[in-house]
Amino acid sequence: MFTAKDLFTRRQTRIRHQIRQNAGGRPRLSVFRSGRHIYAQVIDDSQGKTLAAASSIDKDLKTRLKSGTDRAAAAEVGKLIAERATKAGVTDVVFDRGGYLFHGRVKALADAAREAGLKF
Repeated sequence: MFTAKDLFTRRQTRIRHQIRQNAGGRPRLSVFRSGRHIYAQVIDDSQGKTLAAASSIDKDLKTRLKSGTDRAAAAEVGKLIAERATKAGVTDVVFDRGGYLFHGRVKALADAAREAGLKF
């Protein structure tokens, strides 16, 4: 019998493999969701470098957010990551939901990033 952590890790590995197969050289927009905050990074896997990063604990966002655990915070992080990615010269990315369901905070971050100019 598998634990929830085992299933999550298997799902995460499967998704990352699919992304690497279909990325076509595009950077990866990776999402990490904790109990208190949400984090996003644009990663160039060919060089192994982070091109842009944003989270709900950034100084400019933390003062504006009521909490880092709601969809409003995720939307603000999505806007910020899109802004920083375009500043770094990235417009096309592959979305890596990291094993999480595309629902709630993860979906809010993705939608806000799309509205702010990222294409995926």
